[in-house]
Amino acid sequence: MDRLIQRNVIAMSGRAVEAAGDVDVLMLDKTGTITLGNRQAVAFIPVNGVRIEELAEAAQLASLVDETPEGRSIVVLAKEMFGLRGQTIGASEKAPGGMHFIPFTAQTRISGVDFNGTQIRKGAPDTMIALIEGNGNRIPENLLPTIEDIANNGGTPLVVSKNGKALGVIHLKDIVKGGIKERFAQLRKMGIKTVMITGDNSLTAAAIAAEAGVDDFLAQSTPETKLKLIREYQAGGRLVAMTGDGTNDAPALAQADVAVAMNTGTQPAREAANMIDLDSNPTKLIEIVEIGKQLLMTRGALTTFSIANDVSKYFAIIPAAFASTYPILEKLNFMKLTSPESAILSAVIFNALIIIILIPLALKGVPYHPKSAANLLRDNLLIYGVGGLVAPFIGIKLIDLLLSLLGLV
Repeated sequence: MDRLIQRNVIAMSGRAVEAAGDVDVLMLDKTGTITLGNRQAVAFIPVNGVRIEELAEAAQLASLVDETPEGRSIVVLAKEMFGLRGQTIGASEKAPGGMHFIPFTAQTRISGVDFNGTQIRKGAPDTMIALIEGNGNRIPENLLPTIEDIANNGGTPLVVSKNGKALGVIHLKDIVKGGIKERFAQLRKMGIKTVMITGDNSLTAAAIAAEAGVDDFLAQSTPETKLKLIREYQAGGRLVAMTGDGTNDAPALAQADVAVAMNTGTQPAREAANMIDLDSNPTKLIEIVEIGKQLLMTRGALTTFSIANDVSKYFAIIPAAFASTYPILEKLNFMKLTSPESAILSAVIFNALIIIILIPLALKGVPYHPKSAANLLRDNLLIYGVGGLVAPFIGIKLIDLLLSLLGLV
């Protein structure tokens, strides 16, 4: 817990830190974690003969109260291209012209505006297509190919409609963080499966997942699908770690074995989690898992060394200590310790010294390197198991010689 505090992470319980070391499924949001998180509108693509100016104006109107980087970028792009309004409407500002704005929600995945009998909507392709068809309108022939083309290139398409008719698509572009693919490769070596969570459609999610190097992804995610996926992994005996910051993430955070909430997140998210990242850095989850792994490795290394150390220590001193009572044990006294008193005193001194030597290792932790559980066990047995077997013989013999030289035994 102290190591986490040094990284500005508050753990609510020691169990959560220990669980982090056993995690084998890591669920991460795409936006802000795998990608830079500031998706920008780069193009308006009209369909079915619609003028690009009409599409840009509708997209901008639907984004006037959208304070996200995506919403702001849509407003700015429309201004740069056609000189339309250049900024979003703040929460305290009054909407012009009697406009009624429809806020975005994780369930509907649509936002928009109503004014003067006109309805403008923008949102995820699948929900927008259902909306357009629900209004009895035909899907333009070039709409689906446009959506697929943007998605296949790792972009995010948003469909815009006016009065239930498709106007076109907004192309949002995000960039995968540098070095993130190497981090996921390290996690794979650790035996951890990485799952990207995104509200994007399957094509966009697949393109980003391939570029980032994650093992799996959950596209078009909702609070219900996140919770269901975590339960499925847990039912299969897996331990799941997840990060989140919104109220919609709270059910999944409460279900996850290791749940990290952002300090800037909502109160329900922070209460549902068992760790809080004061820096609000979603990638911190990877460091938390590494700290948990190091904790288990350190405990395993010290336990392995202690058991091996005890075996060797008693094998070294028992023949010398009881040879006078049981002469046959003299054959096992290959270390030729000076006397039974020297053997016991040397073992006691060695024991005290070895504890002092191991304290820094326990506090600092065994150096961690991403490897599979089998390789980590093998290395622990070789280094700390063999080391624990050999060290007592050398240490006790040297102390015995020193005691003899000093005439203390």
